Amino acid sequence: MGKETGFLEIERQDRSYAAPEERLAHYREFAIPHTEDQLQLQAARCMNCGIPFCHTGCPVNNIIPDWNHLVYEGDWRDALEVLHSTNNFPEFTGRVCPAPCEASCTLNITDQPVTIKSIECAIVDRGWKEGWITPQVPKERTGRRVAVVGSGPAGLACAQQLARAGHSVTLFEKNDRVGGLLRYGIPDFKMEKSLVNRRAVQMEAEGVTFRTSTEVGVDISMKSLKENFDAIVLAGGAEEARGLDIPGAELPGVRQAMEFLAQQNKRNAGDDETRAAPRGTLTATDKRVIVIGGGDTGSDCVGTSNRQGARSVTQIEIMPQPPAREDKLLTWPDWPMKLRTSSSHEEGVERDWSVLTKRVVGEDGKVTGLECTRLEWEGREMKEVPGSEFTIPADLILLAMGFLGPRKTGLIDQSGVSLTDRGNVAADTASYRSSEDGIWACGDMRRGQSLVVWAIREGRQCAAAVDEALMGTTQLPR
Repeated sequence: MGKETGFLEIERQDRSYAAPEERLAHYREFAIPHTEDQLQLQAARCMNCGIPFCHTGCPVNNIIPDWNHLVYEGDWRDALEVLHSTNNFPEFTGRVCPAPCEASCTLNITDQPVTIKSIECAIVDRGWKEGWITPQVPKERTGRRVAVVGSGPAGLACAQQLARAGHSVTLFEKNDRVGGLLRYGIPDFKMEKSLVNRRAVQMEAEGVTFRTSTEVGVDISMKSLKENFDAIVLAGGAEEARGLDIPGAELPGVRQAMEFLAQQNKRNAGDDETRAAPRGTLTATDKRVIVIGGGDTGSDCVGTSNRQGARSVTQIEIMPQPPAREDKLLTWPDWPMKLRTSSSHEEGVERDWSVLTKRVVGEDGKVTGLECTRLEWEGREMKEVPGSEFTIPADLILLAMGFLGPRKTGLIDQSGVSLTDRGNVAADTASYRSSEDGIWACGDMRRGQSLVVWAIREGRQCAAAVDEALMGTTQLPR
């Protein structure tokens, strides 16, 4: 372990942020990293528990106590090697993962977990700065060809692992740049896209071929892929957004969150935003914005709306307000349900819970408000509170209510794969095989909407399964 008494002597100190008034003026990242001395102190707090619950709290099973100890010792290069042994893209997770590892840390019993996420991010950022991260080109090529459909975190991880195993990998992406929701869903102020570009350059050097602006099932058929590749991996994500089924929801001022977020990311990149705007471009500038949905996507809409100069931002959630602090005896080391306030919330928003939407109010074809009513929850049953109806003034309503699985037209329909009751591609987590020979599935397309870190895990495991199917054995880690 680091310092035997470190957790007793050193207080938790996480990364800080630039002041809201400063960071609202731009779309760049605003986290203020630790100094090297601070990081070594924070790493020294790791207890090296007899049962490191952080290992299982982390979906990719990061070997957290090991690289904490190495950081404490100042051995950054070995820490990077340990970190990369389980995670292809720690600079992504070190920025946008909600850190279930910290929730399961033994020190979280007293609400003082090790700053695992910040240390992870610092290790990989140091690796890039020092030039330690280079392409891992395979010594031999297998002659096998693999198509990976979708360049989000699952597709990227799967493609990189398969290329390192010596296969010829082509990664198909319908958008004009790779990254999936890493690029077009997560705002730049949470993760700048130069990080995705840097990994894409590394992967190209390792042998991955990127085919952007190519939608499988539209621009190229699944039949063509089956004829030209030895294996196909479906990693296209869960893009079927949940709609709002109430009167007035058809008004043009009611829009999906991903449409809103993708347009701003395209603006930041200097790209043509109309490619992400089937219903026309939109901004929150000088508008009264309502965000429906209390998750991370909703929070991203809040931060983006404030940066665009919204007149006001209100975020509503159908579920009741979570407790400010979880009951450790009931939840630890599992992920707790508790109130979470993001950096975007701190920048300005009115939040409300137990709210049911009833009707979108409009005038002359424009949104003017949202009629709602309050709810009472008894267990999982909800009841409308009589006489509690109210209207929130609005010019723009953003829907951030989750996803219903992958889009079925094109890719899924042409593949012929079986689906689960929830509409995801049916495949287990041992073989990742779909019901169709030669087709595998991983990430959100298989499991439904989830975290970036789960997508990376599934991409890695799917790559090992494909490699074993093609070669009879695999040396790729799961």
